[in-house]
Amino acid sequence: MIIIVGSINLDLIANVDRLPEPGETVRGSSFATAPGGKGANQALAAARAGAQVRMVGAVGKDSFAAEALALLKAGNVDLSGVGESFASTGTALILVGADGENVIAVVPGANDSVVPGDVAKAYLKKGDVVLLQHEIPLQTVEATLDAARAAGAVSVLNTAPFRSEAAGFLGKADYAVANETEFDLYGEALSLSGRDRPARMRDYAQKTGRAIVVTLGGDGVLAATPDDFLAIPALKITPVDTVGAGDTFCGYFGAGLSSGLPLQEALTRAAVAGSLACLKPGAQPAIPLAKDVDAALAAAR
Repeated sequence: MIIIVGSINLDLIANVDRLPEPGETVRGSSFATAPGGKGANQALAAARAGAQVRMVGAVGKDSFAAEALALLKAGNVDLSGVGESFASTGTALILVGADGENVIAVVPGANDSVVPGDVAKAYLKKGDVVLLQHEIPLQTVEATLDAARAAGAVSVLNTAPFRSEAAGFLGKADYAVANETEFDLYGEALSLSGRDRPARMRDYAQKTGRAIVVTLGGDGVLAATPDDFLAIPALKITPVDTVGAGDTFCGYFGAGLSSGLPLQEALTRAAVAGSLACLKPGAQPAIPLAKDVDAALAAAR
């Protein structure tokens, strides 16, 4: 079982020719809404990868809630751990440029009501894989990491968005997953040593005894464990929209670990899934099915 303790949002997405500079207004070409939130995105990705998934989180008592949960319900994700809050359902305001790059502002809303006591809804047990992100209160993230360790579950912490106060507990996660910018910032906060990123990753793995995974977009993925260092290439694609690619990677990575894949295979499968997610607009609507990932892997061999 994969358990996601994390955020649930409704994404409000505007496509623009180019991303605006500060203080600038640009004309949009289209607008859409789509279910999102890092937690929900990762839950759906794990489900589409073929895993059994339980979601722990919260939505508001508003018109956004049903749409935010729609694709999770359709994907047979167990939503018994999702509560209702008097706060609004979380929203993400997303601008997507013609080159596929994006800027995002997140309004947490009900996600801020996910408290450490909600970890009990996860029903953690030995062998489970727990996925976490930084869009819920950090005390809840840390409490879940502690509960996972106590239960014998494997924890995967996606360190997005960057929050400096999280640096102190990153080492509690069996696998920390960061993009290159986040890792560099956490590296400064943790005073990691080394001339380059791979060296600092190795230092992190040695100091914590845990694994660090750094996603590099089109340049693939790096991973350091106390005993090994891996470099995984990405598919060569022309991105349409990079929203949700990192969450797709995390969901597929968790599913790979849950199914017993070796680390290199789990990372390779996740990297391909993340690349495929860039070929369609939106976060959850773009998450590929397992058969699409299988086909891309076969074509790449």
